[in-house]
Amino acid sequence: MASGIFIGLNEDELLAIRVKALASITSGTVTMSYSDSGSSVSRQFAGMTPAQALSEAMYALSILDPQTYGTVRTVLRGSFRRQDF
Repeated sequence: MASGIFIGLNEDELLAIRVKALASITSGTVTMSYSDSGSSVSRQFAGMTPAQALSEAMYALSILDPQTYGTVRTVLRGSFRRQDF
């Protein structure tokens, strides 16, 4: 489950992370690159795999705008009724 480390970033930053994570997943690479104001960096985000970065970005987007990106479900419900067949 996502821990929320990207909460606080704006929507454009989160969407950029999501795009890079999806590109890394589909191309099979293990590093992501980011460039801003003429400088670029190629590395993993905080030791994350692209799948974890995607999960974190989607979690932060759902907190930022639940109408657009869906709500977060944090409660799981189980049924422990015994059914004999």
